[in-house]
Amino acid sequence: QVQVVESGGGLAQAGGSLRLSCTAPGSTFDDYAMGWFRQAPGKEREGVSFISWNGGNIWYAGSVQGRFTISRGNAKNTIYLQMNSLKPEDTAMYYCASDGSAYYPLPPRSSYFRYWGQGTQVTVSS
Repeated sequence: QVQVVESGGGLAQAGGSLRLSCTAPGSTFDDYAMGWFRQAPGKEREGVSFISWNGGNIWYAGSVQGRFTISRGNAKNTIYLQMNSLKPEDTAMYYCASDGSAYYPLPPRSSYFRYWGQGTQVTVSS
């Protein structure tokens, strides 16, 4: 069974910071993407931020650009999401996704990705 592990969620006050981590299986693609989706109660799942493993290309949702930073770790297929200046609107379950095609059009869609974590909850209080 594939293993996708997220961590780093928790409680934060508005204006605070959290750092999410994810380790996931690799890809069958020559270049592939990993990243984060989130889903709040009553809302649709949305892409947050993604990075291609070989090329290092990065994409951010407009709602988090300038506040969140995605990066690659030293371990293979490990990514981080540094979340600063958190807002209550950031409250959601955050899902790590891996083995996505780096060649599909933007914005990323859930169907691009083969492997998913169980999610880590981020709650931001006002």
